[in-house]
Amino acid sequence: MTVKSAGSVRKSLVTAAVAVAMATTAFTPTAMARTEDQAPPGHAATQAALEGHVSELKLPGALGQARDENGAWNGSAGVADRETGRKRSPEDRFRVGSVSKVFTSVVLLQLEAEGRLSLDDTVEKWLPGVVRGNGNDGSKITVRQLLNHTSGLFNYTDDKDFYRQIHEDYPEHRFQSQTPAELIAVALRHEPEFAPGTGWHYSNTNYILAGMIVEKVTGHRYADEIQQRIIKPLGLRGTSLPGNATNMPDPHGRAYTTLYPRNPQPDDKVHDVTEQNASWLWAAGEIISTTGDLNTFYQALLGGRLLPAAQQKELLTTVQVGKEPGETTRYGLGLYDYKLPSCDVRLWTHEGDIHGSKTMAASTDGGRHTAAFNLNGDWDYDFDGLAGAEFCPKVSGGGADR
Repeated sequence: MTVKSAGSVRKSLVTAAVAVAMATTAFTPTAMARTEDQAPPGHAATQAALEGHVSELKLPGALGQARDENGAWNGSAGVADRETGRKRSPEDRFRVGSVSKVFTSVVLLQLEAEGRLSLDDTVEKWLPGVVRGNGNDGSKITVRQLLNHTSGLFNYTDDKDFYRQIHEDYPEHRFQSQTPAELIAVALRHEPEFAPGTGWHYSNTNYILAGMIVEKVTGHRYADEIQQRIIKPLGLRGTSLPGNATNMPDPHGRAYTTLYPRNPQPDDKVHDVTEQNASWLWAAGEIISTTGDLNTFYQALLGGRLLPAAQQKELLTTVQVGKEPGETTRYGLGLYDYKLPSCDVRLWTHEGDIHGSKTMAASTDGGRHTAAFNLNGDWDYDFDGLAGAEFCPKVSGGGADR
């Protein structure tokens, strides 16, 4: 993934784990085009933004949940299933793509807190001989550089052949199993983007290696570590790691994709890819969850309930994303520090994009106000519009509302 602008970081590119930055879409749903004195109370603006994704961007359905001092609010628009017409439900499970990276990062930070590794350990220490060749050197890359995308390692999903496999050829590959070692081998066909620590480049390769390090340190599957350290303690009943399983746990909606054509057209064929094998994303993006579970996770994480103070500080220590003038977006250890373009509110957030499912989870400092959104079509989106509707305060009739 390459970053082109601050706004671009909010636009996930063509795969969930890719979560790549593109230029911001000019999307202003009619329902959202209001003057300040017409701003609706409560979460009505957020609901209008969800409806705009269906009415204007022609997506099958949109789902969202927000939590603040007034409790939880659930909103939806469109359908979960285009054939049956079933509406989207707050209980629906969906693939979260690169939002999974936050979970992987938390496990490694917990292991550091337990004294079992250091963020300054090299990849070579834990995975000897794994990162070598074509100018790649695991002895010069640290765990921290994996988590904040400053390793310089090539993003395996950008490999020409692999890219075709997960785009136009995806229907014939969607049930194919891939191992972490195979994914790393794809990345190592390429020279690094830059020397470790000298730049920023979003790379799914980093989080595949992070998952491998979790397994080497603990002796357990990385999925089991996430289950025991995060899912069970927080009671995330709708969250799971499918591995090579292709089915979705109930309840769930359908997932629709146009296979990310380079030149999208209104009549592009829509494929139902609800059942698919997400092993090609593994620790970089395989998790299935719900809007409620994502909010619970972000509340706990940003509220300081998953990490000791020292590791919480590491989590939120950021590096610059991109070098364009005026760039304000930064990246910590699995989280973006992002300023909404429509107001001065800053969010800790991540997006995820996997075939047929686009997700965003976000929180203000301390986990006091969180929101999670999912779209069950992948050909358009405006997460800035959704987040802006929820998090940017508007003045109406002398009182502040959202």
